[in-house]
Amino acid sequence: MKNIIIATLTGAIALVAANAAEIGKAAPAFSGKNVKGETVSLSDFAGKVVVLEWINLSCPFVRKHYDSGNMQKLQTSAAEKGVTWITISSSAEGKQGYCDPAKMTECIKTEGIKSAQVLLDHSGTIGKAYDAKVTPHMFIIQKDGTLAYDGAIDSKPGTDKADVATAEPFFADALEAVLAGKPVENAKNKPYGCGVKY
Repeated sequence: MKNIIIATLTGAIALVAANAAEIGKAAPAFSGKNVKGETVSLSDFAGKVVVLEWINLSCPFVRKHYDSGNMQKLQTSAAEKGVTWITISSSAEGKQGYCDPAKMTECIKTEGIKSAQVLLDHSGTIGKAYDAKVTPHMFIIQKDGTLAYDGAIDSKPGTDKADVATAEPFFADALEAVLAGKPVENAKNKPYGCGVKY
């Protein structure tokens, strides 16, 4: 009996590990609702490079990149290169950063968010599948569906907008490498920001 329990637990752990986001492995599949209430799935963008950005507009680390215009610039540049950028809010109802569809629609306009899709992951299902830890936490999925980047937007974990200009652009460099078909250096690193409010 003891052996059966151990085998079952081991199987369960292996199953979780197989579905976790891991560099070089297939990115976890997901479906979620956008601000219009439409269902959006990762599979909708098969054959495209996809960026996932975790957002909480009340987080000072996120504000650093939006108030400086850095995030919108990255979103615009990515779109011009054929990249699908998906912004995801995993803040639960009642937690910091929570926005209902109407509020997030308003924020998209006022913040000048240029993402192809903005998903409301209030259940935290997508965030937990990717083990999104902070806002902003950045991921890049290659055209073949494998995860190529999991980490910080840049090298300076502060809230000063002035740091954006002098930080090493980890994420931007990774995206350029993916688009050029080159290996991604520093593909997994520690992201900085406010903890995702699951």
